Amino acid sequence: MDKTTALATQILTGIGGEGNILRLENCMTRVRVEVRDEQRLDLPALKQLTGIKGYIKQGDQHQFIVGPGAAAKVVDAMRSLLNGAPAVLAGGDDIARTKAQAKQKYAAPMSGALKKLADIFIPLIPAFIASGLITGIINLLKRPDIAGELAVNYPNVLGLLAIFGSAVFAIMNILVGVNAARVFGGSQAMGGVMAGILSSPALAQITLFGEALQPGRGGVIAVLLVVALMCWVEKRLRNLLPESIELILNPLLTTLVTASLAIVILQPLGGYISDAIAHGANLAIDKGGLLVGAVLSGLFLPLVLSGLHQGLVPIHVELVQAHGSNPLLPILAMAGVGQVGAALAVLMKTRNARLKKVIKGALPVGILGIGEPLIFGVTLPLGKPFIAACLGGAVGGALISYWKVATVITFGISGLPLALTIVSGKVMLYLAGMVITIVAGFMFTWIMGFNDPEE
Repeated sequence: MDKTTALATQILTGIGGEGNILRLENCMTRVRVEVRDEQRLDLPALKQLTGIKGYIKQGDQHQFIVGPGAAAKVVDAMRSLLNGAPAVLAGGDDIARTKAQAKQKYAAPMSGALKKLADIFIPLIPAFIASGLITGIINLLKRPDIAGELAVNYPNVLGLLAIFGSAVFAIMNILVGVNAARVFGGSQAMGGVMAGILSSPALAQITLFGEALQPGRGGVIAVLLVVALMCWVEKRLRNLLPESIELILNPLLTTLVTASLAIVILQPLGGYISDAIAHGANLAIDKGGLLVGAVLSGLFLPLVLSGLHQGLVPIHVELVQAHGSNPLLPILAMAGVGQVGAALAVLMKTRNARLKKVIKGALPVGILGIGEPLIFGVTLPLGKPFIAACLGGAVGGALISYWKVATVITFGISGLPLALTIVSGKVMLYLAGMVITIVAGFMFTWIMGFNDPEE
């Protein structure tokens, strides 16, 4: 039995088997499970599994961190083993305990509601990553010093790549509508239909109250408002209509009521909110410069601990939809880069062999933008290095904001891979920002020091 199958079997046993699973899914780094009976869940054993790098509970969902790339494989293996198999539980990881305690301690009152918002967009991360990386490849191929005359001799290649890279934005509202309906407890197909109505090019041919309608106005903000209303209407009609006609009348009435209110009220409202978000964020970054960048990056990791960072997701999406680039993500990415510098300083100072091993294992993925092992396994438990890392991130965020570095994707990747998605002409500035942030995080940690843990 390979490691993935073994871990999948052990997790299934720890959560109480197939009969105890209500929902099973994954994000980039986590296995996410909702169970019927919490009493059948053996959390102490699950946290000690060798492949489990951390644990978190958000609402009714149990999340087990298994690492980038592994989460999807483990969930696929779990789904293929749902008939059950005996397992032996072994191993241990202190990072899980640290992360669970931190999330519980710093959780903000709104984190649960914002978590639902994040659940709508998290499944879209692979598409955003692919889109961003393809766009980065196109930018490289257009440079004569890298690809020669490729762009001139093979224009169709770049044309096809451009279609591949922009496809996710062409159907963005539909994808958000489907996911929003799933999260809000409505029909996913109806969620997609509502988003399709808001995005239909035929709206431009209709004049209402003396003004032509605008297809796609309000972007994902309008979609979220409309689908939330749709789910509410659908649930109420389900309770009110007789079962014999509910299947037929519910989707009909839900569509007519929701779509009418959407066109007249919610889409214009979403448009105003969307414009305010996009213009406000750009104005703050343009006018605030160094100060705004430092504040955004320096406070981002505390926001992550509280769960409030999830409220930034629609802002990322709106910035790309409105302006074609996202200046916010590169600033926030410096927060994770600061952790790398802090961890390097801890690595050089500590005499704890186990801590050195944890850092050496977490540094490569930290540079690649996966910061959880460094945060919850190194800097946060030590205290001062976490603060030093935030200060280092503030230095980098200030520079990235001042240099007006922007990316072409909404969210999903950070660290070194994000460099491939940076708009043309700003890549070297982004890399310079990373280097300076690492140095700043290192120096702040070295100066502030920390209590070296005993073996």
